[in-house]
Amino acid sequence: MIFIIVAAIIAFDQLAKYIAAQSLSLNQPICVIKGIFSLTLVHNRGAAFGILKNQVPLFIVTSVVAVLLIYSELKSNRHRKAYSIGLSLILAGALGNLIDRVFFGYVIDFLDFHFWPVFNVADSAITVGALILGWTLIFKEGNNVS
Repeated sequence: MIFIIVAAIIAFDQLAKYIAAQSLSLNQPICVIKGIFSLTLVHNRGAAFGILKNQVPLFIVTSVVAVLLIYSELKSNRHRKAYSIGLSLILAGALGNLIDRVFFGYVIDFLDFHFWPVFNVADSAITVGALILGWTLIFKEGNNVS
């Protein structure tokens, strides 16, 4: 199941980014819901919220280390379902953005809620995965190990 989640999220993320890159003009929003949501193509050369711009080698190394650690944790197979799903979502999001950084030198973002920085499907997977992971850790549901 982990492989299916990761593969599906990466495929959806990369397809959505491809469509956005082909259909949108850089930094030119297309209003979807006036004052709330637009599609805006952005080349994010930084980390979350655009911090540490133009540090691509640092982000690639950090992402590879994170991917390896998450994969190792998932491979241990000692976790309950929700914990594994949370880690799988984070892994998929990290891989989706890593693909962009390796091939383009930036991450393609396009989902623009006007009260939040522009983001993408991979970012959403990371956020949802982190929330699930946090929930399982707070309520001790994450591990079968006491």
